[in-house]
Amino acid sequence: MNTHEARLDALRKELARRGLDGFVIPISDEHLSEYVGGYAQRLAWLTGFGGSAGTAVVLTDPGQDKGAAMFVDGRYTLQVREQVDGRFWNYESVPQTTIAAWLGEHAPEGAKIGYDAWLHGKGWVEAASRALDDRKGTLVAVDSNPIDAVWQDRPEPSAAPAIVHDTAHAGRSSQEKRAEVGEWLTARKLDGAVISALDSLAWLFNIRGSDVERTPVALGFAIVNADGTADLFMPEAKLPAEVRAHLGNAVRIFPREAFVTSLAGLKDKRVAVDPERSVQAIFAALTDAGAQIVELRDPCVLAKAIKNPVEQAGHRAAQARDGVAVSRFLKWLGEAAPKGAETELSASAYLHARREETGLLRDLSFDTISGAGPHAAIPHYRVDEDSNLQIAPNSVYLVDSGGQYPDGTTDITRTVWIGPDEAPAEVKDRFTRVLKGHIALARAVFPAGTAGSQLDSFARQFLWQAGLDYAHGTGHGVGSFLSVHEGPQRIAKSAGGQPGTEQALMAGMILSNEPGYYKSGEYGIRIENLVLVEEREIAGAEGPFLGFETLTFVPIDRQLVAQELLTAEETAWWNAYHARVREVLAPQLSGDDLAWLDDQCQPL
Repeated sequence: MNTHEARLDALRKELARRGLDGFVIPISDEHLSEYVGGYAQRLAWLTGFGGSAGTAVVLTDPGQDKGAAMFVDGRYTLQVREQVDGRFWNYESVPQTTIAAWLGEHAPEGAKIGYDAWLHGKGWVEAASRALDDRKGTLVAVDSNPIDAVWQDRPEPSAAPAIVHDTAHAGRSSQEKRAEVGEWLTARKLDGAVISALDSLAWLFNIRGSDVERTPVALGFAIVNADGTADLFMPEAKLPAEVRAHLGNAVRIFPREAFVTSLAGLKDKRVAVDPERSVQAIFAALTDAGAQIVELRDPCVLAKAIKNPVEQAGHRAAQARDGVAVSRFLKWLGEAAPKGAETELSASAYLHARREETGLLRDLSFDTISGAGPHAAIPHYRVDEDSNLQIAPNSVYLVDSGGQYPDGTTDITRTVWIGPDEAPAEVKDRFTRVLKGHIALARAVFPAGTAGSQLDSFARQFLWQAGLDYAHGTGHGVGSFLSVHEGPQRIAKSAGGQPGTEQALMAGMILSNEPGYYKSGEYGIRIENLVLVEEREIAGAEGPFLGFETLTFVPIDRQLVAQELLTAEETAWWNAYHARVREVLAPQLSGDDLAWLDDQCQPL
């Protein structure tokens, strides 16, 4: 089965053998992670899709309309068409349509549609079940995933050992954090909480791992009790002596497979479970056990998002270190790329090497988006040997990248004009509108209680004035040597939730500021810095106010700026920002690198 057509055919035969009329395949694992280990990359194996968000539905009978659909959001509209064969798959756009709605329309009357309860959340299962009701169909939880039955060389889950995340970087001990969760449980008259999100597990126990590429987490589950003790479900081989000593006697260790057995033993216990971060299988096991399920947000989520002073200082140090690596890369790019010999892959490799030179890089924080020309118009493009393009002279090049360091996680995007000629007026106009939006958000001051959706239009307003927009959020949360995409904070158009359900931004949260513009088939633009939410003192303010401290310091390409479009305040921001870039980076540079930095940081 070396082709995706053969794999699709094999899956359909397996579904028929099981008496199923269809099956749903998400990019997911048992923890509802955004990025998953190789063993859980079922969608990529089946379809060839390399994005981090997407779902497929396969009907056993292809019928008149292929009987297979790929669901992706606006970030992947172009990428899915490049990677997934349209002869066998329909392309569906989310949120314009949903998997549940598609099943309600395309599933056969009385269909049995399979799903893996360890890969889907409770809300999705309820919505899909309702959609199938209209066709007298049923959603069937499979005993084992049918893709695993036909994926003959599927890798095993990682056996890499966990490591201690020292309090010198974490700022608070695991004992303190568990005691705080215990108090949270006691205040709500709860006996325990299920912790299934991997970044919550890492944060709570001050451990890290290498089980998921680009995200330093270890596979496992936990149940935290009201007295602050906890049961950690993780293979013994993954917990060497120093990690066990770090965890202490208040954390009991069990094999990962004992997790379901432990859930079955919670009869009559009041247990908190996060419906956004826990799979349907956990709810089913607790229901079968007779536990009293209380649906609440994982108590680690908000505490993890609000970085303590030690974590904030660590982020600043990581950003300063990373900024030197990215600046050295940009200097090289400006000299080498106009000669026409560099490619998306060679540029990505050069940048990775500069980060390695810091001596503290543990991993990238995500696969580098190295987009030349038309590939820059694919927001989450990932280059490989087949897609690799030359970085052509007189074109736009976009690089979105980041590093995982023990003291912080970085994420930065820079868009560069590759000469030798001057950039076209249209490209300068679009870049400057994106820049103006970036500056507006960076300068925003807002009352406490403001949600990210209320700030999103700050970054879009100048594009909107020209009838333009972009199909992704403006900002996502960022972890502390953890996930580069961290909730619950975000800056994006409102998802249409009920008033009060969206997370307010709070001092200590870290987010990205990354407006963009994409002209399909031609070029793409994005400018991204990370920012820290901080308290702002305003004379006469009637209540507490907040603003942003910029954390990322790397020059922005002045060749792409149409200076006549900037106001005096925006020009002042640019000049102050680049003065700070020089202040942060110059002590770490010398010779030609420092001369380049001085040139890039000259005021407009």
